[in-house]
Amino acid sequence: MIELTSADLNCPITIAQKVLSGKYSLLIIFHLKDGPLRFNELLRKFDGLTHSSLTKQLRQLEHFQLIHREIYNQVPPKVEYSLTDLGKKLYPTINELTDWGSKYIDNCKMAANN
Repeated sequence: MIELTSADLNCPITIAQKVLSGKYSLLIIFHLKDGPLRFNELLRKFDGLTHSSLTKQLRQLEHFQLIHREIYNQVPPKVEYSLTDLGKKLYPTINELTDWGSKYIDNCKMAANN
């Protein structure tokens, strides 16, 4: 688990980089943007992501209060993950990154065709 130091709290870019540093962090936030998902629903959205890696990423995001884990008292057990209000504040950033990524893909395709 990544821990934040007092020095980290002096630079907004450093803190953002640490909080979102997990390989799948931004993608998890992107997929939770449309509403809560169960663990296996999230797992199916990623090719090659293991159960343990997703668990680690979800715990990290929960630790940083970007996602909420809701446990329902039923049989079989049901757990859903959703974005917290703090996590939802990343919507504009995720949307901008999505737009930038689309433009970058187009640029790469044009360069490959030349």
